[in-house]
Amino acid sequence: MIPSDGTWLLLQLADSAFPTGGFAHSSGIEAAAQLGMIRDQPSLTRWLTGLADQAGRLLLPYAAAAWDDTERWPEIDQRCDAQTANLVANRASRAQGQALLHAAAALAPAIEAAKRELRRKSLPGHAAPAAGLVYRHLGCTRDDALRLVLFTNVRGWISAAVRLGLIGPLAAQAMQRQLDPALDAALADGRQRPLDQAAASMPWADLAQGHHDRLYSRLFAS
Repeated sequence: MIPSDGTWLLLQLADSAFPTGGFAHSSGIEAAAQLGMIRDQPSLTRWLTGLADQAGRLLLPYAAAAWDDTERWPEIDQRCDAQTANLVANRASRAQGQALLHAAAALAPAIEAAKRELRRKSLPGHAAPAAGLVYRHLGCTRDDALRLVLFTNVRGWISAAVRLGLIGPLAAQAMQRQLDPALDAALADGRQRPLDQAAASMPWADLAQGHHDRLYSRLFAS
């Protein structure tokens, strides 16, 4: 864990008030619900468990690689862009990553420099590599950085499910607690998975999210 003098920072980064724009996105849950792929709490639980597994296999290797070598962040970011072929997912990842860099730039000069580099090189600024870079510059340990990536994602998924009326707020908290084993497994996978083995494990989620722009009515951007 990060040292005691960094605990407040860790809580600040995990707080939903930290302006990264994550609450504008449902990660395909809205489309999945409208398509009938999520029908009830059991199917929602299975969906979120699958998203957690995919986060460990796909998002965490990018965050870990950027944390491990911040100098390679532009290369890692561009590789993430090439692997994120889904237009809706790509757009959402860019929006959240750039928002994270913008918000965190006020906290450390090195992040302000990364933000300028993003603009100068027209980098995509994807969320997972940006998180690894930001959390490293802010002094988070590698494991805390990966936990933050998982936590902020699952928090967004649960919030989206509540706002879509798929589950109530109290039941949502119980469901998030039930996801702990899936998140532990995702963390264990992601902390040791090399970048060249980063891969999606839930293709039906990708298909649902790709359908998002075709929905007749939408609450979320993705």
